Amino acid sequence: MGKVYLVGAGPGAVDLITVRGAKLLEQADIVFYDALVDPEMLHLCPQAVQVAVGKRCGKLSSAQQFINKRLVDAAQKYQTVVRLKGGDPMLFGRADEEIQTLKAAGIVVKVVPGITAALAGAASIQQSLTLRGVSRSVAFVTLAQGTENLTTGQPIANPSADTLVYYMGRKDAAKIAQRLIEQGQYGGTHQQDTPVQILEAVSTPRERFWSSTLQELADGKADTWFDSSSPALIMVGEALRDPLQSTSAKINNGLQDSHIFANSRRRA
Repeated sequence: MGKVYLVGAGPGAVDLITVRGAKLLEQADIVFYDALVDPEMLHLCPQAVQVAVGKRCGKLSSAQQFINKRLVDAAQKYQTVVRLKGGDPMLFGRADEEIQTLKAAGIVVKVVPGITAALAGAASIQQSLTLRGVSRSVAFVTLAQGTENLTTGQPIANPSADTLVYYMGRKDAAKIAQRLIEQGQYGGTHQQDTPVQILEAVSTPRERFWSSTLQELADGKADTWFDSSSPALIMVGEALRDPLQSTSAKINNGLQDSHIFANSRRRA
């Protein structure tokens, strides 16, 4: 039996994979890679058999059970098997299903962490997800859920944290904002003015930012801005407020505070 390594590819940029992950790619006999993995990263493993098993919303993709079986079959044939996942394997990466399947087959599996998109995004816009006196909790959220593991009972509760980061929330962006406003998630008189940052294709040459408020997101102002071919993050919370802009200025300026920041224009 060979060993299977679940390796985090990081947020997108090839040079943001960990040293350990890069070394494993160089040693791999076969690599199963996600759709969000940059093709240039596969240049790190030219010796390996390369198999695409990516999943993208709304597109034809490999069933998870089929991926699980292929990993087991590969471990019976190859010594070093790498399952290359975008971001970090342990966050919205369905790693648990693959790990349990491999363990049940008596196969050794190890996990190599990667930089998740939320942390890379905060680094790109140079604004922390936590801030003393403002934000001491962060929740990573996704509205996407598979059908395999659903159980009867109460649905998953909406998270409560000072800063929220939504993965895979592009098609529900306006609904997310509307729900947060209705629930009074951030409280106060001006909760609609809560800062929002949307980040696309983090750390790659296609990186873009949309900076505005919760109310404008709820009004659908970002709907036409999204690029359906790029992964997007939606960040919400007071920690994301530009310290150079006061709350009153944001309220008075309205739409003038909606900006698109290309890769060359980032806010410090």
